[in-house]
Amino acid sequence: MSEDYPNAGTYKDRHGRERWRFRRAGKTISLPHQPGHPEFEEAYQAAVEGRAPRKAEVIRHPDATIPESLKAAWRKVVSDSLEWQQLDAVTRQKQTAIAEAFLSSEVIPGEADLLWADTPIADLKRRHVKKLLADRSDTPHAARHLLVVIRKMVLVALDEDWIEADPTYRLKYRPKLKGWRAWTEDEREKFEKRWPIGTTPRLAYVLALWLGNRRSDVAALEVSTIQGNAIVMRQVKTDRELRLAITPMLREALDAADLSGPTILKTMYGEPFSPKSLTGRMADWTKSAGLPPGCTLHGLRKSLGKMLAESGATTRQIMDTLGHTDIKHAELYSKEAEQEQLAKAGMNKVVKFHRGRQKARG
Repeated sequence: MSEDYPNAGTYKDRHGRERWRFRRAGKTISLPHQPGHPEFEEAYQAAVEGRAPRKAEVIRHPDATIPESLKAAWRKVVSDSLEWQQLDAVTRQKQTAIAEAFLSSEVIPGEADLLWADTPIADLKRRHVKKLLADRSDTPHAARHLLVVIRKMVLVALDEDWIEADPTYRLKYRPKLKGWRAWTEDEREKFEKRWPIGTTPRLAYVLALWLGNRRSDVAALEVSTIQGNAIVMRQVKTDRELRLAITPMLREALDAADLSGPTILKTMYGEPFSPKSLTGRMADWTKSAGLPPGCTLHGLRKSLGKMLAESGATTRQIMDTLGHTDIKHAELYSKEAEQEQLAKAGMNKVVKFHRGRQKARG
């Protein structure tokens, strides 16, 4: 028995290791570790008092990361990836929001103790990724964006030798939708009839259509960008500087607008629109004009791209007008217009041939 710990003493287990135990009234209780260790002290005190040992409450730091987990991989994406640093601020913000929402979600719905953030990335299997995408089948673009984010984590894990195989290899997710569609001529006529020159909805519409830029650019466009017969702007997403001619249609709307600043487009309170609020307002304005869902600001950008291609603009001209940094995006408009024109020309030849044969028979 120990003088410092009455009723407690040491013994040797079957492996020859020295251990401690508490013995009293015919009862024996094993004590963990050695005297001085917090768990030993608590177990000894609990034995003396005849109660169960209290376990210390472990409070996890909110920023704590389990090694080689999905959260650890994402942290390396943000801190160490050169590709991440080269992305524009808007894209980084969007992908961060997607990653954080995914990592904070439950692996098994209803079991809050197991989150994707704490899951070892080595445990992420192909079937898991496919299930995540399938669960988002109603929002195909959200599924595609999630796949992009997960692939960033996987690439980090491969580089760090946390995993040996890519669970997303050749895994493709093609959205059922083709993205934001271009407005039809009839839809544009209806909107223009409902919202005449001088109204805020018409100004937003004209800026989006005749500049062909994204909602973030339309919302942020400052009065100072109007320089003579051109709009000189820097795109929010790509940081690319563009000099775009002011068309007569755009000039007419600008001449009727309040250009007291700071932005060309302002709310009823004289404040700039946020990109998100502008999207919501456009939905209200199109509904008021009797237009179907799907007539969006980005759809007007598509409309300009389509008109450029149909009027014979080159791929490079489309690219420089819309501010594309990847020629593949601009080629889509050219190919679509070319396909329509070739198909029409081909069918005209068929009709001419068919009528010629009928005439010969008659």
